[in-house]
Amino acid sequence: MQVVVVEESSRFGKPGPPMRRSPLIIGFTAGLGLLLAYSAYLAVQNVRSILILIFIAMFLAIGLNPAVVRLVKWGVPRGLAVAAVGIGAMLVLCGGIVALIPPLVQQSNDLVENLPHYIDNLQRNDQLNKLNNDYQLLDQLKSVATAGNVTKALGGVWGGVQVAFSAVFNILTVIILTLYFMAAFDRLKEGGYKLVPATRRDRVRLLGDEILAKVGAYLGGALAIAVVAGISSFVFLLILGIAYPYALAVLVAITDLIPQIGATLGAVVVSIVGFATSLQAGIACVIFFVVYQQVENYLIYPTVMRRAVKVSDLAAIISVLVGVALMGVVGALIAIPVVAAIQLIFREVVIPRQNQR
Repeated sequence: MQVVVVEESSRFGKPGPPMRRSPLIIGFTAGLGLLLAYSAYLAVQNVRSILILIFIAMFLAIGLNPAVVRLVKWGVPRGLAVAAVGIGAMLVLCGGIVALIPPLVQQSNDLVENLPHYIDNLQRNDQLNKLNNDYQLLDQLKSVATAGNVTKALGGVWGGVQVAFSAVFNILTVIILTLYFMAAFDRLKEGGYKLVPATRRDRVRLLGDEILAKVGAYLGGALAIAVVAGISSFVFLLILGIAYPYALAVLVAITDLIPQIGATLGAVVVSIVGFATSLQAGIACVIFFVVYQQVENYLIYPTVMRRAVKVSDLAAIISVLVGVALMGVVGALIAIPVVAAIQLIFREVVIPRQNQR
């Protein structure tokens, strides 16, 4: 019995033959692809600041998720756990802002008002005084360095309002996005895994969960180390009698979050304040931070991070330098967990595949 196949004609007509691959069509397609790629590059550049905020929120959500999971294991509903962790993080952030901003504003105003006085003190230097007699450099600088001119150079009141509004907007954006990411963490994670082919989904899920766990453990460990650094600095500065001990301790804790170089930056700032107080206080600050950094580098940091991430010192330094070059402080903060994730992928995926060839 012969089967007759009847082709149904489309209401849009019969498709024509494929177009010939002429040089004109190939060139046009390539040019169109380059144009689309350049347009995508410009679009990314225009929204780069927003993408960085989203990236920071995702990183914070990954780091705070272990605390949410632990509260859920203790019987707390996930929504309430997310709210508790979010409120706790915001209280810590607000405490740091309240500690830093008032003394920063006060000392900045004092610096601007006393700038002409500092210039007068420079005239005590014989060489500078001779140059001033010949060219009137310090006199001209003193006439320019008034509080009004400095304020105008810094953008005036409106410029300060714009900077403050931009900072508040960025902070609120990160907080809101972090809460959303934490609330929908499991759903977003499973949605990402579903984009992977089913044959590889289980392995990708195991690797992905391990990477997320390392990021969370790293952030938790880094926060613990920063808190220890802040508390130690606060007690030391309080005993020494240096002004604004709480603000300086918060500054030390914040800079300590930056791998490799952060602790040194905080120590330099506090030591400068110590020398401004007295020579003995400055020397004591230098000695304290040198000793404390040795204890942190060889005792506290290895103990806390041993179970979190295993990254060599060379890889950590290189990753921090690259992260700073690409994304500034944000790049420095995420450099080490990113390197830990890359090492995991190389160890579990790339190297086994190369060994099978």
